[in-house]
Amino acid sequence: MSSLALRGPYWVTVRQYRRTLWLAGAAVILALAVIGGLRIWDLQTPDVHVEGGFTHPADDNRGYGTLRMAMEYFSMAMTLLPLLVGAFVAGPLVARELESGTYKLSLTQSTSPARWLGSKLRTATAAALLTTLLLMAAYALGWARVGGSSQLHWSDRGSYEATGTALLGHVLLAVAVGALVGQLIRRTLVAMAVTGGIVGLVLLILGALRWDFLPVTTITGPAVENASVLSMPEDGLIMSQGLISTFGNRLPGWFCFTDGTPVGACRTDEPIAAQYLDYHPQSHFWPTQLIETGIVLALAALALFAAFRVLRARHP
Repeated sequence: MSSLALRGPYWVTVRQYRRTLWLAGAAVILALAVIGGLRIWDLQTPDVHVEGGFTHPADDNRGYGTLRMAMEYFSMAMTLLPLLVGAFVAGPLVARELESGTYKLSLTQSTSPARWLGSKLRTATAAALLTTLLLMAAYALGWARVGGSSQLHWSDRGSYEATGTALLGHVLLAVAVGALVGQLIRRTLVAMAVTGGIVGLVLLILGALRWDFLPVTTITGPAVENASVLSMPEDGLIMSQGLISTFGNRLPGWFCFTDGTPVGACRTDEPIAAQYLDYHPQSHFWPTQLIETGIVLALAALALFAAFRVLRARHP
């Protein structure tokens, strides 16, 4: 058993930041308790059966409504998790020790600079990934009940990150960026702010670009009198919708019916040949997740490589 115990700089890191580890554990327990309790409350009111063999929550099921609200806040918290991880690594874990000079004590204990930084990052990575996985498990407990409802679609921010591999990749990126920025800035609060800004910017950019990774699925239909407006299959993510002119150009708006009752913005300036709808089916979820995860892991590897290059340059 003694061989399994933490030793050297690993033991020092865990001992030094034990309160943070306890706080992370408390957050996991709280999430599991809240979501689990709300699931139990929700089960106290049976669902209502409707035609076609479907069911939906009863109108007086306050447990379901509270669970949905809790999951919306949980989604936002999961999106912010990489920012918290990156800020902690950049500030208290790296920059504060460089700023105060306490890292020199470790270097006098036959510990090389690479081992000093490596032990901190391995410990932080293990703790961050374990906490993230447990929080994702708590999220999945609630998602099994409310997933697919309003603001909790599989493609929505928060829900997308918390139900796939992308969040784990962003956490690893946060650790690597924190290690690099903490060494470059060496000021605790400034390093935390800069790391949070960088990680947040990556989240925003990939959030804006992720649905361009795969080509959309397009369906078309006639745009004539009494034609129905196109609708995508269930659980799809609509990207764009409009009309196609006789020249093949895509135009916004809807076909203007001859009965004088337009739907939306009528197009009377060009002859219309058809209508179209672009969407992502739910089957694109995992390929998109894996592509985004690969991009984030590549960025994390570059940041980690740069962090150790900076360490060797300053502490040869």
